Amino acid sequence: MPSLKTLRNRINSVKSTQKITSAMKMVAAAKLRRAQAQAEAARPYACRMGEMLAALAASEFGNPNASPLLVGRPNAKTHLLVAVTADRGLAGAFNANIAKAVRTQAAALEAQGKIVKIFALGRKGNDALKRDLADKISGTRNFVGKKVISFQDAEDVAKELIRGFKAGEYDAVSLVFNRFQNVMTQKPTEQALIPAAAPTANDNATEHNYEVEPDDGTLLERLLPRNLAVQLYSALLDNAAGFYASQMTAMDSATRNAGEMIKKLTLNYNRARQANITKELIEIISGAEAV
Repeated sequence: MPSLKTLRNRINSVKSTQKITSAMKMVAAAKLRRAQAQAEAARPYACRMGEMLAALAASEFGNPNASPLLVGRPNAKTHLLVAVTADRGLAGAFNANIAKAVRTQAAALEAQGKIVKIFALGRKGNDALKRDLADKISGTRNFVGKKVISFQDAEDVAKELIRGFKAGEYDAVSLVFNRFQNVMTQKPTEQALIPAAAPTANDNATEHNYEVEPDDGTLLERLLPRNLAVQLYSALLDNAAGFYASQMTAMDSATRNAGEMIKKLTLNYNRARQANITKELIEIISGAEAV
């Protein structure tokens, strides 16, 4: 059995850890409220942007002169997966779920004969994926040091993706991120960015009638890059809210586990202390009887 000093040191160490995890839980809860509000506020705009784009694009699908950002390239060979993760850990399986989804999607695309490239948007994604997919990572970016992710950040990433697409580095782009549903649930989601999703016959967006100037094609040339940035920004906000929710849950679990460990260590300490007292009493009594 460990000595009393060792047990006291372990109890103090676990108590210090419990204070840290409890503080991190409260910080994550405070940040979650703001991140959740931002994510929920951005969704209607992103949804409406997609509807308007689909309505304008309805007449462009099948047009040989349509923008490649809208219809893609024929016989697309190279596919880029944009893995959106957090820059920090201590959030349970939040980042690992994205890495797993990216690996699964990459394997499925390779089975179809595609060449897969990965853009790691987030430090933890790069760290996780470079272990076994380092040869596929074509670019990375993180937001370390930024307290709030701005639309300008998403627009910069969108410009970089469009530049690579126009340069022929890849023929299609998909986004993989955690969609925030509630505090307990963040769902790994894949979303096509390039080419844009074609409107279906049942798509409500096709029911809207828009009057545009100067023409649909010119407007689409401006809207497509903007829409890509909007969808990226919405995904980044969803991801941020999901990260804080996962971190809050993980730190709450760690705090409770630390409390249980303190109880067990305290029980072991009391037993060891009682055993030492009993041993000393036996030695005193034995010595007295010997005299």
